[in-house]
Amino acid sequence: MVKFVMCCTRNPKMSREEFQDYWRNSHGPYFMKFAELHKAIKYVQSHTMNTPVNQGLIDSRGMQPEYDGVAEVYFESVEVFMDAMSSEEGQKLGGALLEDENKFIDHSKSTAFFVEEHVV
Repeated sequence: MVKFVMCCTRNPKMSREEFQDYWRNSHGPYFMKFAELHKAIKYVQSHTMNTPVNQGLIDSRGMQPEYDGVAEVYFESVEVFMDAMSSEEGQKLGGALLEDENKFIDHSKSTAFFVEEHVV
């Protein structure tokens, strides 16, 4: 099992609350409607909390500002994901999801990658 992780920075025209509301109530259900086509096993949204503790962590470690949220999508393998997205239907869906993401995510300040979990 592998996990696609996307660290998301919101569209600068949106407040964090607007970003999280759109992500949770519009994009999330839209993504889940097509999860089977993607071969996604599980989809998790982690929404960054508005707490002074976050700023304290950043300041004490000299870190970059936090992301507005993190998406995690689980797949059986990278190959399963690539096969699903390589189909004509998968490519159309990928384009539609990107178009929707552009409404609330600033991709130039976000990142995405695949990971393997190692429970310690």
